[in-house]
Amino acid sequence: MKTKALFFLGLLALSLSIYSCSNDSEDDFVPATTQSGDPDPDSSGLNYTDDVRPIIQTSCVGCHASPPVNGAPFALVNFAQVNQRATGILNRMSLQNGAAGAMPPSGRLPQSTIDVIEQWIADGKQEN
Repeated sequence: MKTKALFFLGLLALSLSIYSCSNDSEDDFVPATTQSGDPDPDSSGLNYTDDVRPIIQTSCVGCHASPPVNGAPFALVNFAQVNQRATGILNRMSLQNGAAGAMPPSGRLPQSTIDVIEQWIADGKQEN
């Protein structure tokens, strides 16, 4: 009798733990805010150093080096350079393959990568 009760209790605990983890809705998340209730600009998690720089390094610096090569008109090797040209970078990355001025010339980046740049700009282009 005791074994049967422990079995059912264990089964109940397992069922409850599985059920409690089954909802992955982002609607449950509460955005971070400052004391005044405004959205916290530092809570986005997107910044140049961690999120944008790796994209620029792998997708742009091959030509936009210092000094630029392959006809690139400017360097994109540091925060100041990328920050100054962020909107133009986003616009060029958003063009479809084959469109005049599309970057990088090797082919359009995945939309999720372009979204990181777009969100970084919208969040105020944080460096760190």
